[in-house]
Amino acid sequence: MLYGLTSLAVAGCARRTPPPETRPTWTTELDRELDRARDDGRVPGQHGLVVTRAGHRIYERYTSGEDWRLGQSLGIVTFDADTLHDLRSVTKSVVGLLYGIALAEGKVPPPDAPLLAQFPEYADLARDDARKRWTIAHALTMTLGTEWDELTLPYSDPKNSERMMDAAPDRHRYVLDRPIVAGPGARWIYNGGTTALLGALIARGAGQPLEAFARRVLFDPLAITTQWSVDRRGIVRAASGLRMTPRDLAKIGQLMIDRGAWQERQIVPAAWVERCMTPAIVIDARRYSYHWYVADFSVGSSLRVARFVGGAGYGGQRLYAFPDDALVVAITAGNYTRRDQGMIASVLMRTIVLPHVLG
Repeated sequence: MLYGLTSLAVAGCARRTPPPETRPTWTTELDRELDRARDDGRVPGQHGLVVTRAGHRIYERYTSGEDWRLGQSLGIVTFDADTLHDLRSVTKSVVGLLYGIALAEGKVPPPDAPLLAQFPEYADLARDDARKRWTIAHALTMTLGTEWDELTLPYSDPKNSERMMDAAPDRHRYVLDRPIVAGPGARWIYNGGTTALLGALIARGAGQPLEAFARRVLFDPLAITTQWSVDRRGIVRAASGLRMTPRDLAKIGQLMIDRGAWQERQIVPAAWVERCMTPAIVIDARRYSYHWYVADFSVGSSLRVARFVGGAGYGGQRLYAFPDDALVVAITAGNYTRRDQGMIASVLMRTIVLPHVLG
């Protein structure tokens, strides 16, 4: 049964909610708290929120606001359950799962395989002693140790490394030829170029575009509707191009909780999902695995800690899967120009959503 809002228009417009007798008390309290948080500026720019537990949708809420598609304004959009939304770098986590599926099909090499051996066209780079030590696992965990800046420079800046990659004559050479600043595996450096490499390996091994492979092995089995933006060469942006509804994004989270199974069918190998849930390197308070973050939230003012595995995207896009609680939270937002966009998602989860859902 669906609780919560099925639609929320701009302030002052009527909201449609299920009859009171069908809604548990906490959903009404959550509605009120979200209204207060929006009014006082604690959670600006939130577009969509879907919460599922044990595979059932228990809360859903949408707003109106300005939306963007890879930096291009779409104007004011009234969001609902069918509105596709940029996932931005949550796309990376989806690609992480696609690599595991491709590996199970024998389409791609295992994580311990040498990375540059998969790109024989760059034999000159393979003569570098440090680069020769790279494995595919270093791409999966973003630990190549090369110079890359997507975090301090906005994506509107042409000097942003992802922008530079997209503008390069050969995007894969650009990624593999960056100056080395740390040994392989020693340091996590956020790098969408590693996702581009993984996407290329999947497409080459599968003998079809990444989007077509993803549709066959993941999106169609889960009945997920997507759009996937392409670059100027017509190649899908593996690092940031997916658009999806929050409902469908929540299905990806449920897939993680169910160890890769969906409706009694194994979509992602269970061992690969476990690997994605197992930290490979420490970032700060978070850890990172195969293109997935592993971290936890304290719940409200209690001492309870909720562990999650998740994806994070520019503008406030978030996917959280809490295996111990069979809980999934999918968030879409439009905070692309805000420096505090990550804090907004954290406040929404720690002080509003989790205390009501798990409290």
